[in-house]
Amino acid sequence: MTWLPLLGILIVVVGFMLKLNPMLVVTAAAIATGLLAGMDLVQVISTFGKAFNDNRIIAIVWIVLPVIGLLERFGLQQRAATLIRGMASATAGRLLILYLLYRQLTAAIGLHSTAGHPQTVRPLVAPMALAAAEKQHGTLAEDSQERVKAYAAATDNVGVFFGEDIFFAIGSIVLIQQTLAAYGYQLAPLQLAIWAVPTAIAAFLIHGARLLLLDRRLARSSLPRSDEAAPRTEDLR
Repeated sequence: MTWLPLLGILIVVVGFMLKLNPMLVVTAAAIATGLLAGMDLVQVISTFGKAFNDNRIIAIVWIVLPVIGLLERFGLQQRAATLIRGMASATAGRLLILYLLYRQLTAAIGLHSTAGHPQTVRPLVAPMALAAAEKQHGTLAEDSQERVKAYAAATDNVGVFFGEDIFFAIGSIVLIQQTLAAYGYQLAPLQLAIWAVPTAIAAFLIHGARLLLLDRRLARSSLPRSDEAAPRTEDLR
């Protein structure tokens, strides 16, 4: 066995450390892995084409992206932010908790494509969370704005990751089942899905607590500093 094809993993690690374009890094790693495994360039490209053809659902993104672009062009983010500003009790944390619940429930019944980073987080969830935070705490500093955006993206990740395993007809459940079967543990996919429920509940409670702490952190960061709260002596003269 040759270990040279594993250098593709090193390319991925180094590329991400250098913060290069993820698509370019992964593509370069895949090509390098194929070449180091003894394939010629034509075989590598052919393998890419076959994988893409076998997973034609990937092409749906080329339909979704123009639709999202048109919606944003005609003010989708602004309308979402205006809607949130009209809700008196809305906060960034509470809004994201509702989205987390929605994401977990829909993922648990196999509806993964009803939401996601390009479909909902960027055009809707993140602007709504920012509007809720600014409604409560005023204009946010740039680092606070980026933190709210990051929590919006993380909420989507947590919701779908821990919710999808409840849906027994998914690849991750099959992978777990086959791995356990290799060690002599014969379990049905439904059994694995049932045992994923406590994990999903724990993930909801833990991340929900983090979202509530986000509200408190934003409140603290919006308070005036002690050197700004009191007027300076020269200002009183």
